[in-house]
Amino acid sequence: MATNAQEVAFDVNLVQNSTLEDGGGLAGWAPFGSSTTTLSVHTDLDAPIAVGQREDDNGRKPSGRYILVSGRADEKDGLRQAITGGALKPRVTYRVTGWVSLGASSSTAGAAVRVNLGVDGDESLQVECGAVCAEAGGWTEIKGAFRLRTEPRGAAVYVQGAPAGVDIRVMDLRVFATDRRARFRLLKDKTDKARKRDVVLNFGAARMAGGARASVRVVQMDNTFPFGTCINTSVIQNPAFVDFFTNHFDWAVFENELKWYHTEAQQGQLNYGDADSLLDFCDRHGVRVRGHCIFWSVEGDVQQWVKNLQGRDQLMAAVQARLRGLVSRYAGRFPHYDVNNEMLHGRFFRDRLGDDVPALMFTEAARIDPAAKLFVNDYNVECGNDPNATPEKYVELISSLQHGGAAVGGIGLQGHVSNPVGEVICGALDRLATTGVPIWFTELDVAEQDEGLRAQDLEVVLREAYAHPAVEGVVLWGFLQGAMWRQNAWLVNADGTVNEAGQMFVNLQKEWKTDARGSVDGDGNFKFRGFHGTYVVEVTTATGEQILKTFTVEKGDNNAPLLLDLAHV
Repeated sequence: MATNAQEVAFDVNLVQNSTLEDGGGLAGWAPFGSSTTTLSVHTDLDAPIAVGQREDDNGRKPSGRYILVSGRADEKDGLRQAITGGALKPRVTYRVTGWVSLGASSSTAGAAVRVNLGVDGDESLQVECGAVCAEAGGWTEIKGAFRLRTEPRGAAVYVQGAPAGVDIRVMDLRVFATDRRARFRLLKDKTDKARKRDVVLNFGAARMAGGARASVRVVQMDNTFPFGTCINTSVIQNPAFVDFFTNHFDWAVFENELKWYHTEAQQGQLNYGDADSLLDFCDRHGVRVRGHCIFWSVEGDVQQWVKNLQGRDQLMAAVQARLRGLVSRYAGRFPHYDVNNEMLHGRFFRDRLGDDVPALMFTEAARIDPAAKLFVNDYNVECGNDPNATPEKYVELISSLQHGGAAVGGIGLQGHVSNPVGEVICGALDRLATTGVPIWFTELDVAEQDEGLRAQDLEVVLREAYAHPAVEGVVLWGFLQGAMWRQNAWLVNADGTVNEAGQMFVNLQKEWKTDARGSVDGDGNFKFRGFHGTYVVEVTTATGEQILKTFTVEKGDNNAPLLLDLAHV
């Protein structure tokens, strides 16, 4: 058990009697809400098989003992368990884990079940700790988190949700402080395997002969792992923004300028001028650009004239015109497109044109611009707090698109996060990686008013992303104070100075570059293990001759070193 300066015990469960094995049955547990709500203890010996895994992502096996919450007369009815006063500390990220399901007799296919934390005895002051889409008969793992700004006098954890009359089953509910440093240590080997490769540089034994061995310094110039940020027509006029952007990013995405409501706010009045100017800016700086987005599924983000179209034929004609107009105009210019944004949270086009229209959008975009990788893109998938956006539902969406003929070229995780937990993010990435489709964080920002905690949270997300072999890039949703969609998320102050979170980002980029020194061996070889990217090597021979060479370390078979013959280059 490890502790920090606040004497926080990491990985120690703060929920008493969570596995119901203290001999006290329901000791500490109480019904919450309507007077008809009752609790009872039951056993499901098949629970480990039902959850599809023998352990949770912290290595704990489900006990099989659970609490049945029945007699629920309201959606808010559930159960509660007090947490000892003084156990919860401010500025600490806590995880909430466990399994939930709906009663086996429930006719409800699936329903949201939420875990909340009530503080200081006020049930109206509840902190969201996680949410899942629970199913009848099966078990769904809770993967929530929370953080408090002040130390509460008292607290209680609540489980509630699902429609009135539906029983809830709760198994092994736990609350414990996370140890991000321990997690980072575990990621070290994973990062090494995903992002590094053994390299042998051969300079020729004959050339290196002559007494003292030649000295070598290998310096990495660029890492091939992409980092990007969103831009708009205002920020590219700001010298502070442009300076940080050109030094730290090789990808960009337009904040609004390519969205349909921007390029055609009024029917037939096309405006690509802003997008063109941003593309010109990126071309001048050698930056690649993601196309965001062709369509947006959420009704609130669809312009009024599109909503006013009469009948299926008019809307389909507008969809086809949008595809032809945008994708044809920029064919070959955008390596990525987010095709139909946020399909887990909206059904505007499907409700009016049918469930097959998203696949049609993909296939038509692919026909017009075959080189572009076509992405799904959505939020909350990596957070464990949104029953509408679970990794499982995202995988189902991708599978549905593929069955409809869509070539899904990328999975976009927007990454608008708060209180991130590495294990939760990794669990989502692992599930999405089973599709075999590359993953990008496409709109990453971390909102936290405390800059020190913001830096810690950003580090959590970036290290998980960089360590996971299925992740192929990270794009931030801005970085400059006063020019970001979310408050308390900036990395660079308005005056151009880099804050603690920004320095964390810069430090990680430096950490993920290789600088190796040594001597050429008797066979004319120099061996090192380095991150994927471009390098320059300087060799000084025993006679004082200096040799400069450039080379690239690409991703390849991790079991075989990259052999580069520089003797004849």
